[in-house]
Amino acid sequence: MTYVRSSDGTRIHYQVTGRPGAPPVLFIQGLGAGKSGWILQRLATAPWYNAIALDNRGAGRSDKPHGAYSLEQMADDAIAVLDHAGIESAHVVGASMGGAITQIIGVKYPERTRSLTLACTAGANHPWREEMLTEWRDNALAHGMGTMSREAARFVIGPRSFRRLLPAIGWLGPLSLGRPAHAFAGQVDAILNVDQSMADEIENIDVPVMVLAGNQDILTPRGDSEELAERIPTAELVVISGAAHGFMFEHATTFNRVLLEFLGRAERAWTKRQIAGTCSLADAG
Repeated sequence: MTYVRSSDGTRIHYQVTGRPGAPPVLFIQGLGAGKSGWILQRLATAPWYNAIALDNRGAGRSDKPHGAYSLEQMADDAIAVLDHAGIESAHVVGASMGGAITQIIGVKYPERTRSLTLACTAGANHPWREEMLTEWRDNALAHGMGTMSREAARFVIGPRSFRRLLPAIGWLGPLSLGRPAHAFAGQVDAILNVDQSMADEIENIDVPVMVLAGNQDILTPRGDSEELAERIPTAELVVISGAAHGFMFEHATTFNRVLLEFLGRAERAWTKRQIAGTCSLADAG
């Protein structure tokens, strides 16, 4: 297992899949989820890319410290992973909370990004979503992660798939016992306490951006994605019909096709940009 220590000493776990030396893609998951949430995307990108997936602090095999978490610290964790893996820049793919972390990376570390994919995410908190997340946090602390996970599943999986996947959802209770409630609560608080002033700077992002939404997502509705795409000059909006919040596994075939097409375009744009920069330096010399 591969770990790196972040700036505050927290151990962050990550795994690399795919072709060494190929264009790197960094995958960042959302609230309570670990790198396994990207397994279908990592398999799909592995033949052409060097896929790096990390467990955010508080999830998976990464440390789960008590106390305050912040999305900016999680962005720093992701950069620590790139540093440890010897990667100067990467295409960054983030979902939900991971999409918010990806926006921070794009603003704070523009030189480390080749492109950004913002999936099922938002650029600002809404009061109704803050209230719901607060209820999830309090429920997890009071009654355990199993109860909270079964409740939250209805917001992650689309109504067409919920009955079909209901037997699998029943296993979420036992599986969730390995995730301490304090770590989940720390991630929720990081979302609730995010510095909204940084959100104003997403308009300065100049790498290719894909904003990816499911039209049945009730946790981060399509309007959130439309707002992001309008505010980022380089963004394109893609909406997957019939997809909900967990569309990276529920609609993996479509998600992966759209992602691979975008990554191909973004990598070609980044290569041209590097060549142009090299030529400019040569002309100046």
